[in-house]
Amino acid sequence: MTHPNPPFPQQSQPIPGRTDQMQPRPDHGEESYRGSGKLDGMAALVTGGDSGIGRAVALAYAREGADLLISYLDEHDEAQETQRLVEEAGKRAVLKPGDLQEADHCRSLVQAAHEAFGRLDILVNNAAHQMHFDTFEDIPDTEWERTFRTNIHAMFYLSKAAAPLMKDGGAIINTASINSDKPNPGLLAYATTKGAIQNFTVGLAQMLAPRGIRVNCVAPGPVWTPLIPATLPEESVQHFGENYPIGRPAQPAELATAFVMLADPLSSYTAGATVAVVGGQAMM
Repeated sequence: MTHPNPPFPQQSQPIPGRTDQMQPRPDHGEESYRGSGKLDGMAALVTGGDSGIGRAVALAYAREGADLLISYLDEHDEAQETQRLVEEAGKRAVLKPGDLQEADHCRSLVQAAHEAFGRLDILVNNAAHQMHFDTFEDIPDTEWERTFRTNIHAMFYLSKAAAPLMKDGGAIINTASINSDKPNPGLLAYATTKGAIQNFTVGLAQMLAPRGIRVNCVAPGPVWTPLIPATLPEESVQHFGENYPIGRPAQPAELATAFVMLADPLSSYTAGATVAVVGGQAMM
């Protein structure tokens, strides 16, 4: 299978970016992902499920047999496309917009998933915020705080609400990053939260293992999602992923299999792990 290689056309978008305006358009596995019943009868909550990695994960989970609650901020048309893909796979998709910076909203998402499906087997903490700044002094206090509230505080609120509802075999999967180990200085706030996510994952895995709940994380390298043209300088977007051994960024579809593996009940001894999907780049 061939994938687009940089250099990409010049492009810039307002935050949080839109899938249909990206050149080339990201691949979420619409034509390629084939399920095999790994998650039959299960229910999952995926944050940031409207686009990017979250959409690819939701599509893969649905084709593996799971119902989905899709959490997103306010990109209603993007979320509706994810819903269409899930329903095409014959599974239920419940959409819940709102701001993950708010603890009460995080708790309401978990409650809504449990009420909709009568169970919650999988929590994917995927939503994230990032912004690029060239110098340390340019980072506003509000930007630092927003990044932490969205990327790590919400993960705590969601996991704390979900764990009591999960039975033996439940899975919490967090999206970390290659920035967890190799921080990009231009993404200082984002990279710092991703390091915290990796640490949170390993610690929480130890706390929840006696209950049979597995906690793991996926650490992607560069992935072609709407956040890229919305948050990086145009020159960086044109050459995004070019310096990685594979020579290009991942498409969201290429991340989905890692999330499926970590959710699969057959991965019952995998806990506290970081699955690096980084195109051959070394992690520290």
